Amino acid sequence: MENSHEEDFISISTVLDELEKDLADHAIELETEKSSSGKEAILEILGRAADDHKFLARLADNPANVLKNYNLTSEEWAAVASGDIKRIEAWCGKLDKRLSTWIWCRLQQEKW
Repeated sequence: MENSHEEDFISISTVLDELEKDLADHAIELETEKSSSGKEAILEILGRAADDHKFLARLADNPANVLKNYNLTSEEWAAVASGDIKRIEAWCGKLDKRLSTWIWCRLQQEKW
């Protein structure tokens, strides 16, 4: 029985060695998942805020913590964090009622 385990180990070891050799000989380019940026990221954030009340609450409580996970320019980040509808609509077009959920929530947080 011990020999069987040793043979399995040697067999696996051989396969791994061959695989490492193949990888070294042929550069393999790994595709990385591209995160949304710009308009797509903004629409993703607004859509998620409209559909996920927990996300909306986190965004309202600490926008910096939530938005760090998105690929936004500093200008886009500031507009989303503050709920600047003029800038957001300039980039994304007119927002419907659903996508405006975060904007209205953010405006209600303002102390007048």
